[in-house]
Amino acid sequence: MSLSNEERRIMVELEIERAEKIMQQFAVLQEQQYWDTLVNRMYYAAFHAISALLIHNAMPVHTHKGALIRFNKEFVRTGKFTVEEGRLFSQLEGLRERGDYNCFIDASLEEVVPLIEPLKALIAKIETLVQVNTEG
Repeated sequence: MSLSNEERRIMVELEIERAEKIMQQFAVLQEQQYWDTLVNRMYYAAFHAISALLIHNAMPVHTHKGALIRFNKEFVRTGKFTVEEGRLFSQLEGLRERGDYNCFIDASLEEVVPLIEPLKALIAKIETLVQVNTEG
């Protein structure tokens, strides 16, 4: 089933709103030093923003891995996003999985905090692209 333009616009807005809501949690989690939870939230903020981008471009999103693969294929390999931006999403996915499923390894301040600003920049770039294209 394909979405109408209006349905797609609404889905994009909802995905971006979710990403922004999640980003509001970053400061509290950082202050409390909940690194595994912070990286989980960072990953999901990226996932929702990238989902918005894919939905906006009429590219179905069915799985987390599928979103990663499609983002890299359609946006990183084509030069619309940098290799570093693609790598950031992959890195967050790996850290999130490690933190969520491996009780022997915890994320650390040194791993997580340097990724916050690049993630915010990635999400801002996506927001600009979907907003410009939605209004244009």
